[in-house]
Amino acid sequence: MNMEERIKRINELYHKSQTQGLNEEEKAEQAALRKEYVENIRGNLKAQLDSIRVERPDGTVERLKR
Repeated sequence: MNMEERIKRINELYHKSQTQGLNEEEKAEQAALRKEYVENIRGNLKAQLDSIRVERPDGTVERLKR
């Protein structure tokens, strides 16, 4: 399952939780999918931060540290 499919499933479970409620299996699936999604977002953000370089007034270039 790719990330787009996972996001779609997260949204389906959310909407179902608002209208009908979720059973225990669906609650566990929702929690696992949300956790994986958050970890993916954090990983992407860390990768972006690692690629940022700051040029100081004296001309030196310093890597942004997270």
